[in-house]
Amino acid sequence: MEANRDRVVDALNSHFFIKYPLETAREIETMDDATVITASSSIPAKALAPVWQRLLPNRAATLLERMPATVVKQVLEELSPQHAVRILGHMDAAAAAAYLDQLEPVVRNELNVLMSYPANTAGRLMDVSIPSYRRTMTAAATLEQLRGGRMKTARSLFLVDDNFVLKGKVALQSLALAAPDTTLGELEEPINAVLRPIDLLEEITRTFETSKALDIPVIDIDGKFLGALTHDSIAKTVHQQSSLDMQTMVGASRDERALSSPFFTVKKRMPWLQINLLTAFMAAAVVSVFENTIAQVTALAVLLPVVAGQSGNAGAQALAVTMRGLALREITIKQWFRVMRKEVMAGFLNGLAIATTCGIGVYVWSGSMALVGVIAVSMVMAMVAAGFAGALIPIALTRLGQDPATSSSILLTTVTDIAGFFSFLGIATIFMRFL
Repeated sequence: MEANRDRVVDALNSHFFIKYPLETAREIETMDDATVITASSSIPAKALAPVWQRLLPNRAATLLERMPATVVKQVLEELSPQHAVRILGHMDAAAAAAYLDQLEPVVRNELNVLMSYPANTAGRLMDVSIPSYRRTMTAAATLEQLRGGRMKTARSLFLVDDNFVLKGKVALQSLALAAPDTTLGELEEPINAVLRPIDLLEEITRTFETSKALDIPVIDIDGKFLGALTHDSIAKTVHQQSSLDMQTMVGASRDERALSSPFFTVKKRMPWLQINLLTAFMAAAVVSVFENTIAQVTALAVLLPVVAGQSGNAGAQALAVTMRGLALREITIKQWFRVMRKEVMAGFLNGLAIATTCGIGVYVWSGSMALVGVIAVSMVMAMVAAGFAGALIPIALTRLGQDPATSSSILLTTVTDIAGFFSFLGIATIFMRFL
């Protein structure tokens, strides 16, 4: 009888976790750790994940560190990568590294990418262990949390909504002087400056100077709170960077600069120019296959750059948007199919519109409906291929551990040229008798 009752209780708990994850998260945030651990011990990871997805990251991290490693692994793999990173940021560095090592390689690599930002950017310099708070929390409960020991904060408490979007802040002085039952929402002040994770050190220092703030939050593209930078930490970083610049100033930098020597510039640029030459020969080889077709219809040679040029521009647009999405952490490599599908669809629709305009121009110029049909169909095909390549190339390079900024454009140019030449001249060859 006792066992049956326990199974019923477990089933009801699981149902509540799954059906009402936000309400469960709110309730958990008010409970002590031991009670939460006991109540969730029989809940499967798939039911825990939606609740942990809605818990404040610092609270979620504290609870996970008290759970079995197998449960932590399953929960982290079920969470969205962005929220998993926020939770890991509130764990002890050694514990976070240990949990990462237990994850599936694909998940671990994706989280490592999200956790790494270029040097001297807000994402690299921010303190991710600074917690966020809800407006409904009382001053007494918040002060109790702060006295808990391990809690870290800047000079302000940053308030978020149910989706972790940053909404305001509360000064520590205001919190200390408030009545115990005062909510943080009543003490809320507007935020006059924010930073993005890819903002460089120059932008960070400029923002601190203009805003006169002692701490500035860092948010992602959706406005979600990631961490914060304090004035003291940035002042120390600027001092260290100035010392490093003095040590490496006279041409010792590994990267090319505007006034680098010609030999240094050649050394940096020549390998990629050689690779680009090889890809150009590949595109030329495609044209040579259709040499007889071009010889019979010279108009094809005139129109060939039009198809290649349009597909190149379309591919460059897709490439720029995808690389920006990767840089800003708007997308992850897991979302490759969704990004690729969107760019292919955009390429198809843009191809139809451009093919219509191009077809009208070709008809006015040549008076040949057959030629109009050839360039219209090939234009659509080339722009679909460009969208596909523009989305997939940077994601594939990222997945392989390469920097997409170094070679994406060369690979894209190769694909768009070959796709444009092959589709245009191939279709023209098929319908040669009508031209």
